[in-house]
Amino acid sequence: MTQTTLAGPGQKPGEPGRADKQESGDGLQAGLKNRHLSMIAIGGVIGAGLFVGSGAGIAAAGPAILLSYALVGLMVVFVMRMLGEMASARPSSGSFSAYADQALGRWAGFSIGWLYWFFWVVVLAVEATAGAKILEGWVPGVPQWAWALIVMVVLTATNLVSVGSYGEFEFWFAGIKVVAIGAFVVVGLLAVFGLLPGSDNPGAGLAHLTDSGGFFPHGPGAILTGVLMVVFSFMGSEIVTLAAGESENPQRAVQKATNSVIWRIAVFYLGSIFIVLTLLPWNDASILKDGSYVAALNSIGIPHAGQVMDVIVLTAVLSCLNSGLYTASRMAFSLGGRGDAPKAFARTNKRGVPQAAILSSVVFGFVAVFFNYQWPDTVFQFLLNSSGAVALFVWLVICFTQLRMRGIILRESPEKLVVRMWLFPYLTWATIAMISFVLVYMLTDDSGREQVLLSLLVAAVVVVVSLVREARQRKSGAIPADASADA
Repeated sequence: MTQTTLAGPGQKPGEPGRADKQESGDGLQAGLKNRHLSMIAIGGVIGAGLFVGSGAGIAAAGPAILLSYALVGLMVVFVMRMLGEMASARPSSGSFSAYADQALGRWAGFSIGWLYWFFWVVVLAVEATAGAKILEGWVPGVPQWAWALIVMVVLTATNLVSVGSYGEFEFWFAGIKVVAIGAFVVVGLLAVFGLLPGSDNPGAGLAHLTDSGGFFPHGPGAILTGVLMVVFSFMGSEIVTLAAGESENPQRAVQKATNSVIWRIAVFYLGSIFIVLTLLPWNDASILKDGSYVAALNSIGIPHAGQVMDVIVLTAVLSCLNSGLYTASRMAFSLGGRGDAPKAFARTNKRGVPQAAILSSVVFGFVAVFFNYQWPDTVFQFLLNSSGAVALFVWLVICFTQLRMRGIILRESPEKLVVRMWLFPYLTWATIAMISFVLVYMLTDDSGREQVLLSLLVAAVVVVVSLVREARQRKSGAIPADASADA
């Protein structure tokens, strides 16, 4: 398969060079089927954070957490619409990093690409450790570090076999998450309206939204506190735009994913949290103690709710690990193809797999896992905090990129603009304002402040490196002095 060629600075559309290649034999292969892409798109918005972290958000904001999820969900819908506009016109394994390279300059593509790679490498360690804790609880004879190693090795092997094997694993992982959330919503609704046979929760109902201090028990300001607690559970929705480059019909896959993001967020996030809040009072102690979903299932007499949820959370963890490794490796592949990472990262084996990019990402993932066990409160905490705000940086870059990329696409290939951002450019600027507000508000929060400042520090270092590198390349003649970002 030949992928749409992306023109970079000083390069005309269609010319070989820094663009991602997807030619058979030495490039990425179209190994993802439509069902893979559909499930990756659906499952991408369901992270382990939804199952594990929602209880803390409910405790902090009460029923108003629904508005927190709605606000962040709206932000993600807008960002995905912008990304869908660019990805459907120019499918790329580098996605927003490749587009930033073209629209904003090489420094932008280099910086956001490496920051995004760094984010997912740290996520690998977090998810491997979370999965290992669950598995150790089931089989205590195997130490936690060994489970983390086993999980990482198995999923690395999956990614190394072929992109199709990644897609197949993710299809089933995401499928379990989707079925679990769907079943939870259906069973919960039946219980809320008194239609569930054998349910022993007669108090369930809409009254729980206001009967314990009102809808805003901690005041309207708690909505923003809730936003800070839930925003990072949405990270991953953009993965489908990277994966689309390895499908047979990237444009169709991106269109479908972009158009369905609204109902996915409405059902999986707002729907499931609404069920929890109508089955139990928001301040019920079991929500924090057992987790929101386990507490809700226990309240209606579902047997072995804790064990069932452990299986679902483990599936979500493995899905996140699987996709995280895939995403990090494809971003490394794209950076290598554009000359912003070692050239070996852009090479693929006969199965169309970027082996060096995968193994390099795994090595750093293993290092992060080691830090998590050796220095969890110092070195690893620094890694966590310094990558904590990268999700918001990525969304900001997508917004600014789309502002310029719209004009580039219209000038070069207007027929490919099949997905359009609504009310352009007003909604794009409104989204930029929303994301910027969240970042500024994080500075007023004790835990959020450290994340923003350390993430800004790391981002500044990466940007400086990219600018110095670009200046040296211009001086040596590797980049034409008059090359512009939208050449």
